[in-house]
Amino acid sequence: MPAAPTVTGRVLSLLGAFTADEPELTLTQLSRLTGMPMSTVHRLTGELVAWGALERAKRGPFRIGLRLWEVAALAPRSLGLRERAMPFLEDLVDATRQNVQLAVLDGYEAVYVERLSARGAVGVVSRVGGRLPLHATGVGQVLLAHAPPEVQEQVLSMPLPALTARTIVEPRALRRVLADVRRSGVAVCDGQVELRSLSVAAPVRGSRGDVVAALSIVVPSDEHAAASYVPVVRAAARGISRALGAAPARPADHGGR
Repeated sequence: MPAAPTVTGRVLSLLGAFTADEPELTLTQLSRLTGMPMSTVHRLTGELVAWGALERAKRGPFRIGLRLWEVAALAPRSLGLRERAMPFLEDLVDATRQNVQLAVLDGYEAVYVERLSARGAVGVVSRVGGRLPLHATGVGQVLLAHAPPEVQEQVLSMPLPALTARTIVEPRALRRVLADVRRSGVAVCDGQVELRSLSVAAPVRGSRGDVVAALSIVVPSDEHAAASYVPVVRAAARGISRALGAAPARPADHGGR
């Protein structure tokens, strides 16, 4: 017999019901999505609103509260990384007038901890706090290429969903791409998340030399334009790495191994 859900489990289930597609939910929707009785949902949401994890305008739907965002922003991998990376992200946006993103590995997905966009830049599907598959994104391919072997093999053994007709879904092809990312120090993903956009990504290293994040720029899809962005993305990633305490890269070192 499965164990009865704990109070903590119920609270996490409620918070987990909110998504980017459904950022606002009613009591009825929360009850249906979590499988909990209305009375339980009513009691728990009341406590979450009182603490600030949820917000509600009069008798309208619930949404995630600012207090929860404040707590999440204290996550160590995000806090110090974002603070040190921000000057380089801002410089890269100013220089290119495009989208700049910073992501970390969490499980088998890339989690975006920052994103800056210039006015008029191509639209992107990523958002701060959002997740995207490793195999289809520039930052994801960088993170996966430098992930522990067991993580790589697990991802390669899983179904690789096709987000567009260009998404790499064949494990052997993805394995070759990852090897090239390690060798060249950059990942170029053209039309793999959206056909209209291309990303160029590079690794960000921590004080021990390990890859702790990935930086990318997202521009309109044009394979001939990718090469022009590689130097600036590499330079920004190396700048963030130095700010995190990484040793300066050797001239011939493009991040491969």
